[in-house]
Amino acid sequence: MAQPHILILGAPGAGKGTQSANIAEEFGVEHVTTGDALRANKEMDISDMDTEYDTPAEYMDQGELVPDEVVNAIVDEALSQANGYVLDGYPRNLEQAEELAEMTDLDVVLYLDVSEEELVHRLTGRRLDPETGDIYHVEYNPPEDPEVEGRLEQREDDTEETVTERLRVYRENTEPVVEHYDDEGVLERIDGDQAPEEVWEDVKETIEDSV
Repeated sequence: MAQPHILILGAPGAGKGTQSANIAEEFGVEHVTTGDALRANKEMDISDMDTEYDTPAEYMDQGELVPDEVVNAIVDEALSQANGYVLDGYPRNLEQAEELAEMTDLDVVLYLDVSEEELVHRLTGRRLDPETGDIYHVEYNPPEDPEVEGRLEQREDDTEETVTERLRVYRENTEPVVEHYDDEGVLERIDGDQAPEEVWEDVKETIEDSV
């Protein structure tokens, strides 16, 4: 089997990170995320672009959003260097989807379809161990050590109010991307409400049937 080109879509909390890690291991491809690609190419020379700064690092150091055109160039670079990939976290809007079509050919577009109720449940139940940085879940993945459990904290972006807003922004910006691929007839919907191992079985089978 040739190294597949896979795009994985889904709302925050849908399990993209977990399933992307499974895909990377099973199919021997790179897990490409915009965050990792930005960090790996933060010193990239973008002085030929009409941008405020000459490197992505300068935007990141100022706490400013990296412009779309810079993100597009960095994703393009990351994909061109990968021998097969699962792309996670891009495209976030229709303009980026159009850019992606110019960069590469996709073998399969996976969409982890999870109900809003389940997404809120997953995200608001997450807890951080401030000493180790490990993430737990009050129901799905509680710590075994009572001492660890006692120091767990809920991150600000996992409160119900923040989660609801994150999901609203996702729907507004990224759901048109899902509809775009669905209209093209290339979208493969995966029931993301299932347990992670059941989702993985569906993901694996879908990729094997698509490449």
